[in-house]
Amino acid sequence: MADAVRLTTTAKAAGCAAKLSPSILDAVLRRLPVQNDPNVIVGFETSDDAAVYRLTDDLAIVQTVDFFTPIVDDPALFGQVTAANSLSDVYAMGGRPISALTMVAFPTTSPPEILEQILRGGLAKMTEANCTVVGGHSIRDDELKFGYAVTGVINPNRIWKNVGAKPGDLLLFTKPIGTGVISTALKQGRAQDAWVAASTASMTRLNRDAAEALHELDAAKPRSGNGDSAKSERPIHAVTDVTGFGVLGHAREMAIGSGVSLKIDHARIEYLPGAIEASRGGFFSGGMKNNREFVESCVEFAGGVTDEFRALLFDPQTSGGLLAAIAPDAANSALAAMERRHIPARIIGEVVPKRHPLIEIF
Repeated sequence: MADAVRLTTTAKAAGCAAKLSPSILDAVLRRLPVQNDPNVIVGFETSDDAAVYRLTDDLAIVQTVDFFTPIVDDPALFGQVTAANSLSDVYAMGGRPISALTMVAFPTTSPPEILEQILRGGLAKMTEANCTVVGGHSIRDDELKFGYAVTGVINPNRIWKNVGAKPGDLLLFTKPIGTGVISTALKQGRAQDAWVAASTASMTRLNRDAAEALHELDAAKPRSGNGDSAKSERPIHAVTDVTGFGVLGHAREMAIGSGVSLKIDHARIEYLPGAIEASRGGFFSGGMKNNREFVESCVEFAGGVTDEFRALLFDPQTSGGLLAAIAPDAANSALAAMERRHIPARIIGEVVPKRHPLIEIF
């Protein structure tokens, strides 16, 4: 079935590259009225990964929704990628996913067997995450779209946000990048099989293991017991997952929300096999160009950062890794916890006091 229909050829933009331009979203959201509900712990004010709503003093729900067009050709793998990407927002907040609702837009001219494979793939990944699919909604559409609305649970006092990074923190990143340029090359029939295999393996891997490693780090930190909020002693200060707005788009949100600046060493970032070649080949999505237009004004590149690496830092990622700002004395423990789970995490930069430029790439 995957050989009969190449799913990526049916979409105008693939995966998270299909997101609206961040500049459009930023302009529109700023004009919306603010709802005042004291139980909303995390809303959309800081463009965080998911919403958190308090139910009791020690229980809150994490809510997120994500859907997109095909980023791989195999229907079952497309379902898996979509599920992993949807679950990622809950992990990025420190939550545990418990249930999901399916969203489907499907062309009536496509074989129903394709839809079945997509649903099976997504269900398999949700089962791996111990998250129960409890229903969903479908519509007819000329362009295939698939995704989930996921609900998780979390202790209100143990939330990770995309803000809170402090000067001196180190930036830890848990996955290689390049899914956007590789998917664009695939769509144009120019991607090597090895590139697609590596990219798909990365996109279908849950961020659960990386989140568990960060939880382990948080739990191991001793408490002073002085009543001055143990939260201030936790080594995990800010977390986000890197998806459609690229490394620099999500880093920008962390920097602005935290009132700090960031320094990132592009050579420390891991790139997927074929990502650099695809970038050199100019396989850029419209999403990458939107990201660049929105973020570039607050980024300064050192002269040694060549064009292909600059582009990759704006490249929209699908089911990308977690980016965490952690206390410097916890870096070795964090890397060790990641290594035990076979996660290719790296320290890619540091947090510095707010200055110009907001983000420096060297």
